[in-house]
Amino acid sequence: MERILVVDDDPSMRYSLNRMLEGQGLAVSLAKNGIEALEQFAQDQPDLVVMDIKMPGQSGLEVLKEIKERDPKALVILMTAFGTTETAIEAMKFGAFDYILKPFDIPQMRGLVGRALEVSRMMKKMVALPDREKTGAAEETIVGSSPVMQQIYKMIGQVAPTEVTALLRGESGTGKELVARAIYHHSRRADKPFLPVNCAAIPETLLESELFGHEKGSFTGALTRRIGKFEQGHGGTIFLDEIGDMTPATQAKILRVLQDRQFERLGGSERITVDLRLIVATNKDLEKAIRDGSFRQDLYYRLKVVSIHLPPLRERKEDIPELVRYFLQRFRVDVNREVLDISPKALEKLMRYPWPGNVRELENAVKRAMVIAKGQTLLAEDFLLEGGEEAMGPAEHLDLEERLRIRMEPVFKELQELSRRSPGADLMSELEKILIKRALQETKGNQVQAAVLLGISRNTLRSKIERYRIRKDVSIVEEE
Repeated sequence: MERILVVDDDPSMRYSLNRMLEGQGLAVSLAKNGIEALEQFAQDQPDLVVMDIKMPGQSGLEVLKEIKERDPKALVILMTAFGTTETAIEAMKFGAFDYILKPFDIPQMRGLVGRALEVSRMMKKMVALPDREKTGAAEETIVGSSPVMQQIYKMIGQVAPTEVTALLRGESGTGKELVARAIYHHSRRADKPFLPVNCAAIPETLLESELFGHEKGSFTGALTRRIGKFEQGHGGTIFLDEIGDMTPATQAKILRVLQDRQFERLGGSERITVDLRLIVATNKDLEKAIRDGSFRQDLYYRLKVVSIHLPPLRERKEDIPELVRYFLQRFRVDVNREVLDISPKALEKLMRYPWPGNVRELENAVKRAMVIAKGQTLLAEDFLLEGGEEAMGPAEHLDLEERLRIRMEPVFKELQELSRRSPGADLMSELEKILIKRALQETKGNQVQAAVLLGISRNTLRSKIERYRIRKDVSIVEEE
């Protein structure tokens, strides 16, 4: 269970945050001042600290500095009621993950905490290589003994100790993020922050601000100065995923960072110098993008100094048995099932399948099969992979997450209509409620499967079912 330390001198704020975070299945410890915060931090080694800036005695800024001296990779979200001052901005320079203005919306805080914990997991979960001695901290492994994977392990070992930019290429689901984290964990910057940015997930109008920051008044809604990821990650490693989705303007700024280690905030003129290592990834054909004029050729050659291509799973099927057994071991605790092996017929079925979703699709397939398996061995019928629409129904040949996505398409229209009719409605709660209902419908009421699908614990799912008063008779799945 992930641990969060909440630091605030206001008892009501501590109570509210404690209730919200525990409702998300997180372990929460509380402190009312800086001294208690530092004691709790040393004792609990939390995954995230959520702290007020203005407190009696030591300020949140002073506590932040001391925490970062003890652990440069520690993640801290600062809360402030004084958003027009420079205090929160300075805090970002000292290594805060982000700050949030009081009073804040609960969905806003939940989203910020979720993003911070995802970064924490990436930094703390070691990525081991098969030909290296595994440590107790290694929770994830890049799996595969095929010749092409052996070459990738060698490349990681050669690239990691250097400072060169690494370009990771391959289809979605081939493991580019794992390779990026392996390079980071084996680098000389492993004791410094690792900040991932998914360029495709951030609207192009906001991506520049996310990366480089902005000055107050630089665009509508820029009420204060914002420190971007490049400043926050000074001394550490930035992982830019889906770099092929960047606009030409953002590409030009990235090129400048690579050339001069300098950039300017959006709307600013001050040159900021940073010490960073960049790891970038894409599933796009960059050569074609250059011909189309959507990707800069000079940036491409800057990135191509060291390029690692991750093959699709269909081109290294000899690794499938090893991958399956790794996933069986890894997910045993998550699904709370003693599934120990896979039958020869099931393995044969997996070997025949083309795996368009690559290793990620195989991972999801194994986890789902473990949930529905009736014994300790996975059988061929536990995997819904092939046979066509005639045998499986309209969409059952698709991955479970993909089927859920298709069913969710009308949901967003429903939320837009709700937003139009009731501007004050809590849309995040409404969306969460709908997602839970759809997941329960998709898994025919199996709460274990639904929790796996939603990426939350079973206890958290149960508490949300009770909170939203969702019927357990999911043949109807309506509110009581």
